Amino acid sequence: MVRPKKHLGQHFLKDQTIALRIVDALQLSSERSTVIEIGPGTGVLTKYLQKKDSVDLTLVEIDWESIAYLKEHFAGLADKIVEGDFLKLDLKAQFTDDLHIIGNFPYNISSQIFFKVLDHRLQVKQVVCMLQKEVADRIAEKPGSKTYGILSVLLQAYYDIEYLFKVPPGVFFPHLK
Repeated sequence: MVRPKKHLGQHFLKDQTIALRIVDALQLSSERSTVIEIGPGTGVLTKYLQKKDSVDLTLVEIDWESIAYLKEHFAGLADKIVEGDFLKLDLKAQFTDDLHIIGNFPYNISSQIFFKVLDHRLQVKQVVCMLQKEVADRIAEKPGSKTYGILSVLLQAYYDIEYLFKVPPGVFFPHLK
């Protein structure tokens, strides 16, 4: 069993319907696309991603319990698991193709993930993710509001931001408040 770790900001999504909605939000061409899943945890998104023929999936996980779980339950992806911190990953050196990023981002590093995406904006074509509501609101906010900030400005300058749907707090382990 993988225990959520507070210092990693882990909250595991339990709702399969929501997981499928997140995966289905990826806009991929009919050709094979390189997809990086950040922090797959117990693989709730992974199980749907691996079924897509157009997805060349790489998992990036920092938690050793999750890595062991993923290797056991997704053995076919064992050689596609990068054991480490996404924020320290050299995307240009590791991947030559355009990238699509997906994940349930921990609140404590979501802004850092987006700044890394911005640094690689020519390579990263899209990001589909689940975020804490306040972070999602801030990123999708329009100019003139109090929550509109540097991350909003930069992400909106290079990407089309779409707030897809809200997720209730009871669908996570541990429960969010």
